Amino acid sequence: MEQRKKESGIRLEDVAAGYGRKALLNHISLHVSPGNVLTLIGPNGAGKSTILKTVTRQLAELGGTIFLEGTAMSRMREEEVARTLAMVMTERLHPEFMTCREVVATGRYPYTGRLGILSAEDWKLVDDAMQLVHARDTADRNFSQISDGQRQRILLARAICQQPEILLLDEPTSYLDIKYKLEFLSVLQELQKKKGLTVILSLHELELAARVSDRILCVDGAFVEQVGT
Repeated sequence: MEQRKKESGIRLEDVAAGYGRKALLNHISLHVSPGNVLTLIGPNGAGKSTILKTVTRQLAELGGTIFLEGTAMSRMREEEVARTLAMVMTERLHPEFMTCREVVATGRYPYTGRLGILSAEDWKLVDDAMQLVHARDTADRNFSQISDGQRQRILLARAICQQPEILLLDEPTSYLDIKYKLEFLSVLQELQKKKGLTVILSLHELELAARVSDRILCVDGAFVEQVGT
């Protein structure tokens, strides 16, 4: 137990993941060290999103244990997890009448208490996050009226605003053309270097995965096929 407390990053030990009570993937074991980028690759339906949703507790783990900074996540409160781990999902958001700055500000909710009132320091962190992803020019624009590439930057800024140590992204380049794919991944690499973030993401494009990753995990149906550089 003492060894677990000293551990950093995120570790999956013999994890089973799936929906309801049916495990789709079994025996997932891996450790992502602080500051590293791990990319999950595999065809549609292989289980990349299932793994990420299990790590973020959107799906219950059906076996094994996930450790976050040495502590079993099953023993952690939601706010504890939210202050360490943030996720950018592939689903398109449709917030009604919210500016981009307001969308980014929702990333501060783990710190604001029940009333959700942001302090001046919170708003500074919002603006700093938008600056980091080069999106300050969209601050006052309606989120529903900007391009897909700009939306991905705003969602990334929202995640950065949580001040996480670990960032998960589920196919963040899915809706982007090649120019915006490269721009987004360049911003992500820049953030990872500046902030020392641990990044876990899923991608379809092998060449992009090779470009941004320290390690790659191959998912194919029921099992993790391989993991390595």
